[in-house]
Amino acid sequence: MQPLAERLRPQTLDDYIGQKHLVGEKAILRQMIESGRVASFILWGPPGVGKTTLAKIIANKLDRPFYTLSAVTSGVKDVREVIEKAKSNRFFSQGVNPILFIDEIHRFSKSQQDSLLGAVENGTVTLIGATTENPSFEVITPLLSRCQVYVLKSLEKNDLLELAERAIRTDIELKNREILLDETESLLRYSGGDARKLLNILELVVAAEPEGTVHFTNEIVTERLQQNPSAYDKDGEMHYDIISAFIKSIRGSDPDAAIYWLARMVAGGEDPKFIARRLVISAAEDIGLANPNALLLANACFDALQKIGWPEGRIILAEATVYLASSPKSNSAYLAIDEALALVERTGNLPVPLHLRNSPTKLMKELNYGKNYKYSHDFPNHFVDQQFMPDELKKERIWQVQNNPAESKLGEWLRALWKGRF
Repeated sequence: MQPLAERLRPQTLDDYIGQKHLVGEKAILRQMIESGRVASFILWGPPGVGKTTLAKIIANKLDRPFYTLSAVTSGVKDVREVIEKAKSNRFFSQGVNPILFIDEIHRFSKSQQDSLLGAVENGTVTLIGATTENPSFEVITPLLSRCQVYVLKSLEKNDLLELAERAIRTDIELKNREILLDETESLLRYSGGDARKLLNILELVVAAEPEGTVHFTNEIVTERLQQNPSAYDKDGEMHYDIISAFIKSIRGSDPDAAIYWLARMVAGGEDPKFIARRLVISAAEDIGLANPNALLLANACFDALQKIGWPEGRIILAEATVYLASSPKSNSAYLAIDEALALVERTGNLPVPLHLRNSPTKLMKELNYGKNYKYSHDFPNHFVDQQFMPDELKKERIWQVQNNPAESKLGEWLRALWKGRF
């Protein structure tokens, strides 16, 4: 019998759980589907949030031929064969574009992606790609420019509970059992916003109780998963748990743990670029201004990895990992940009003060654009006290100095310039 996750796969948008921002009432994808005019697009989101399901629903709803390729197992030859089939199918179906769904499109090489360009551009196929990686890094620019990117989110607590209750109520195997969700904290935590993980755990716990009432408690779920740790990771999704442990070990300044999790990823055949990209992010987010060299080294690691290749690249990753884990930590830049974005959200598009505006034309000068601006380099220490924020925000503080030697030094310098503002 098929796994529970496959048996419960929705067939219509009304049965689809989550992603209301895309498929809810009047949302962009629902409107596109209901109009019957679907352009090529890429679905970007974590595992188990409904990317493949959504592609199949679209194909069923539009009653179009549907082709599937997996970037893990398909080559350029496979792509070309599918495109030829699509051309023939389009001819016999009076010009209706077949849908080509490519799972894990981020794993396609440049040549494989190049082979798609013509068919997407001339409408031979409507491409729907699915990826867990940022398309900006992994999809070539010409193909990305021909596709809209839609971001899918991890399922929320209410979505997961709705899914669990639907499975218990409607599945051919589960509906004849008495299943009680007495406690759901562990079930939701181990699921991690992933519908497939949730259903795998549900199936595992029920299978362990062949008779009688099945009680879901935090203790029982944890116990079953410890006995069978791969049960909720059938499709290699543990790599998201391991990369999480890796980054948290770096953030927690534990080089031993960080290098261990790195070894787990290397031994498991993880994409080295995936690891290197996370190191660059960690260098900016978790180390930041406490040691700005961390970002330089992490970026150098990413570049060197592409030049050196594998297996020697593991040494480069190890050097960057130990350095980042051993560095002092600060998230002040990360907090500052989020605080600034929240401030922009609250206050809108405030006008730029006149003295900071550009004044390339005579009219702008007559309107006092740039008037009274003081050129910092004309003053001692290349600094002069003047207002740079919009009038409404001139007393706002965004960046907060954190307690580490590098930022303390920056703070002292700024306090001397601004007379106590920092």
